[in-house]
Amino acid sequence: MGTVPGQAIFTDVPVVPPKRVGLMRKVYRSRADYLYVLPAIVVMLIVIAYPVYYTIELSFFKTPASLQLKDKVFIGLDNYAYLLQLPAFWKVTVQTLIWTVSSTLFAFVLGLGCALALHREFVGRGILRALLLIPWVVSAVAASYVWKWLYHSDFGAIGALAVQLGLTSEPINFVDNVQTALPSLIVVNIWKEFSFAMIMLMAGLQTVPDQLLRAAQVDGANAWQRFWHVTFPHLSGVSMVTVLLLTVQNFNSFIIPFIMTGGGPVGSTHIWITHIYEFAFQRQQWGRGSAYAVLLFLIMVLLGYFYVRALTRGDSSRAGS
Repeated sequence: MGTVPGQAIFTDVPVVPPKRVGLMRKVYRSRADYLYVLPAIVVMLIVIAYPVYYTIELSFFKTPASLQLKDKVFIGLDNYAYLLQLPAFWKVTVQTLIWTVSSTLFAFVLGLGCALALHREFVGRGILRALLLIPWVVSAVAASYVWKWLYHSDFGAIGALAVQLGLTSEPINFVDNVQTALPSLIVVNIWKEFSFAMIMLMAGLQTVPDQLLRAAQVDGANAWQRFWHVTFPHLSGVSMVTVLLLTVQNFNSFIIPFIMTGGGPVGSTHIWITHIYEFAFQRQQWGRGSAYAVLLFLIMVLLGYFYVRALTRGDSSRAGS
């Protein structure tokens, strides 16, 4: 039986799927590549993997200050139960949430405002951009000591200026007051971090198409409508990454609270990481401090998961299209 020219010929020959290659075989085939990164892998195992493993192991042991670590006693989950029943733990947890959410939110909003302002062309934009980057490039240790001096209740510059301007009759007690200590530290943290948000969002603003903004303006959209319906949707990806990075940074922010107040007064500025330091290195309760650190580590893993999802969301959407 003949075939019509151009007609496809169908056969019953089965299509053999490609043979799947096992993981170990893939590693073996790429063994030369792994040799190049082997030193880095070894360093990561020593510096990161082993301390994480040892911290998790130590969290199941009782380590009184009078004993050496070699004399630790296995107690299972008692360290975790102790922390979850400790009123100070929940107080510090609330303070940590206030610290993290407030610092992240206000640093992001302030950084967004500065990014929008610097996105426009005006005389002196480069100088202003360099000045606004100073908080980010300044060492956290140096910034903490400078702000500690500015906040000083006796000879601090902020309190003296408030008295000279007639705002108060006496210098303000910022970091030595239970009510004002944590908000004062949050202000310092926002000042330190908003530059990072500004840089990230300025990079995101470069991706907003000018044609869409002009088209929206022609259609009668005002400045707020153009921002909300055109600019901000294009910043959703970089905004998510920025917020997650700021959140991780704030959960692990140790220098500013430790140097400026050390967790005081009366524990009012303790956050998780400074409380962990107190348990481990001041009270020498290594097991409880390790259990505390494991809880923080689990939160960091969860935030890291969302961070990776945010980074790969664009790649997966492009692959799907």
